[in-house]
Amino acid sequence: MAYGQLSRVSMARLHIHLLSDSTGETLEMIAKAALAQFDDTDVMRHFWPMVRSRQHLDRIMTEIASNPGMVIFTLVNHEIRERLEENCRSLGLQAIAVLDVVTLALEDMLGQEAKGRPGRQHQLDEAYFNRVDAIQFTIAHDDGIAWEDWEDADIVLAGVSRTSKTPTSIYLANRGYKVANIPIVPESPPPNALFGLKRPLVVGLTTAPERLVQVRRNRLLSLSQAPDTDYVDSDKVSNELKYARRMFGDNGWPVIDVTRRSIEETAAAVINLVNERRAAGSAAATGAKPI
Repeated sequence: MAYGQLSRVSMARLHIHLLSDSTGETLEMIAKAALAQFDDTDVMRHFWPMVRSRQHLDRIMTEIASNPGMVIFTLVNHEIRERLEENCRSLGLQAIAVLDVVTLALEDMLGQEAKGRPGRQHQLDEAYFNRVDAIQFTIAHDDGIAWEDWEDADIVLAGVSRTSKTPTSIYLANRGYKVANIPIVPESPPPNALFGLKRPLVVGLTTAPERLVQVRRNRLLSLSQAPDTDYVDSDKVSNELKYARRMFGDNGWPVIDVTRRSIEETAAAVINLVNERRAAGSAAATGAKPI
């Protein structure tokens, strides 16, 4: 039985991996448009932007091997592209360069070779300035600052110290989302405004206690501070995480475990939650079934 036949028979969920050497917006739009042509699909999209090194690609290939499916890419670097295609062949996976047909046709019509520069399609348009606004908002609302404006955010990230809230926020801001983040500290409860937010999606970030202890200890060492404080005490760290999880559960906020996720992966998971929420909202408004 051919691989494609085996996939259709045995794959309960289709995994689609989107790899881009830029922001990946083009890929997202193409994938969304294509998937809209199919009903009752169970598709898990894995988003991998800014793939510009072999090392980054190799890390992604480990995840692709764990969740095999279709690979769709826009990579202009020939070495990285060839490595991706070779790895996909060895795994028996389809790898589709979605812009090739159009690019080759334009080369033929225009009589010149494509420049092959990552992100060349992005100009100083409205989307660019929206991203600038998002970055400015996110920086101004880091670490619990200016909670009075949280209702203007698209996303609010909550979690105990060192759960990647700030870098994830900045990454999301570069994708055009206004993000605020708030540290969850048992001794200092967050402002009541957090629990009454309507517009933003509040997402809880958590991690494994032992991993958090390690990250915090490394942080203290990098600051030349004593590595033996309550901040890295195993019992206290576990209690912090339990306190945060109770808060997340009591308020019905979605939770993402960042233990084994990169910043890009965490951000992609957040974006998926945002998209699901929007789809559910649109379906509720129209009475249609979400796709």
